[in-house]
Amino acid sequence: MAQPQKVPDTSAEAEQSPEVREKVELARTFAFHLLKGIKQIGMYRHNEARFPEFLAKAQESISAYTEKFGPLSLKVEQQNFMLHNEPLFSEESSLPYKFFRDGIRQLIFRPGLPLEELVTLTLIALSEPERGAEDVLAQLWRAGMQQVEYVVVEGFSMEGASEDEVQVEVDKVVGYLYSRLQTNSDDFLRFARVSAEDLDAKLDGVEQIRGLVVGGRHASDDLKARLQKEITEEENARLFPKLVGAVFQVVEGGVDDAALLEEIFLQLLDMLLLQDDFGTVNQIVLKLRALSQRESGDDLARLLSSFLHKMGEEQRLSRVGESLRTTRAKQPQDVTRYLQALGVDSVLPLLNVLETIELPENRVLLCDVLGGFARELPEPFVQRLLSDRPQTVRDMVAILEKSNHPERIKMFAQVLKSPNLVVKLEVMNIIGRGRTAEARRIIQESLNDSVSQVRMLAAKLLPEFDRDKAFPDLVKLVRDPGWDRKTSDEKAAVYAAIGSTNLPAALSMMQQLLAVKPSLLNKRRVMEDKFLAIVGLGGAGSIQSYKLLQAVVEDKTQPLEVLTAARKAMYQTRKALFGDSALPEETT
Repeated sequence: MAQPQKVPDTSAEAEQSPEVREKVELARTFAFHLLKGIKQIGMYRHNEARFPEFLAKAQESISAYTEKFGPLSLKVEQQNFMLHNEPLFSEESSLPYKFFRDGIRQLIFRPGLPLEELVTLTLIALSEPERGAEDVLAQLWRAGMQQVEYVVVEGFSMEGASEDEVQVEVDKVVGYLYSRLQTNSDDFLRFARVSAEDLDAKLDGVEQIRGLVVGGRHASDDLKARLQKEITEEENARLFPKLVGAVFQVVEGGVDDAALLEEIFLQLLDMLLLQDDFGTVNQIVLKLRALSQRESGDDLARLLSSFLHKMGEEQRLSRVGESLRTTRAKQPQDVTRYLQALGVDSVLPLLNVLETIELPENRVLLCDVLGGFARELPEPFVQRLLSDRPQTVRDMVAILEKSNHPERIKMFAQVLKSPNLVVKLEVMNIIGRGRTAEARRIIQESLNDSVSQVRMLAAKLLPEFDRDKAFPDLVKLVRDPGWDRKTSDEKAAVYAAIGSTNLPAALSMMQQLLAVKPSLLNKRRVMEDKFLAIVGLGGAGSIQSYKLLQAVVEDKTQPLEVLTAARKAMYQTRKALFGDSALPEETT
């Protein structure tokens, strides 16, 4: 019985050369970082955003190889990747076997391998067909990577030869064919033809299959670009419009079977949603609406109603959500028109879709659409105002604000019961823009909130409603018995709010506090009041407050700390009033 042939070691001297050793070391560095990245991905599989970070070192390593030596061609064995008959992994790994199992015998990495393709290849290698994933070969074919090539051997047999003998000969054939298929062109369409007689032959050496590679004229870059453009135009610009036009010709010609017609439009809708072609769907709605208004009969009206209902069903809105989740819409106005055509029965599915959207601009788009529904149907949005998710509360507040619902301020008041401080402060700012009596009442009640940050913001917002009414409310806080227990930040916020009223009484109050002379018994309290008065004058931000601060700076009987604080407040007021330019002489 014939023994398996051994591949003659014709490159023994070459393997000892410095160039070969450098190639192997660079390839091993790439393999090391690749395995390390795979382990990190396994530990943080839920955090997809970090996958490129984990494989960055591997991408740098392979770029170093390909920039110096060109494409890296790895021989795939069951337990290892080989280069110049040298294993790249220092320990056994299951990674090579996943490629070997599906018939892949060579992996070729071309120069300029992007990080995205390396991540895709790694995720394909980590997939598990036994858990429902496609086999590696199918996934590689679907991925369509430009800088990663692979050589597959499938169904290769020779009469009268054992499996081991066939393996040796197959490796020879694969290596020879790939060497003949290599080219310096960017065109990846190769030209090779192998006859059945050649494959059935008993191979003694590679020399028997000379001539299997035939020449071909490579497609130019311009030709490829033109063909790709024509295919895209054919699919998007001509195919679907022609199909829609053909369907409407049938509709206008009259169809007796209404159920069949509804099924046709349903299939057309699903096909367009798979293509994210919202514009064509909108055109169908417009044509159906025009036909239903122009022609008598209830069939077209029922067809339009059925089509709109199907557009708003949960599974189709989920498909819209998948399209918007992480990808910016190509034509946002088409998506908006699609969603605006839906009925109120689509509100709940749309709210569920909103929870899945990650891209901020797409969340805004969906909130704008939902704002149109909230005016007539506010209950689903009000219910979610008390959600545990801050982002959900923010979205509901934004939707109700866009709806201009007359009772929205009362609705926002519920959010002030939320334990989330950030959300409460955001809602207070929105309420502060309302300028209504109800909004002022809510802000005024917030002056007595249990959280100091809420009280500070309420004090800041209150003068924006009515300065004359805000002044006594704020002064009442200063004279409250619990004033001394408040923090210095809260005291400063209240005095700044009093100053921002710019009322003569407020400026007089600050001036009186600055005129008090400290004594041994009340020095600490007087100094605190002086500093708060300076904060109040700074909060006023007017010419009058600037002149009062200037008078304090010129009063050398004031303590040094007060002079320093007044000078700083004066400069800040001048900058707020006049910018960086010099102060006019009449104000100095």
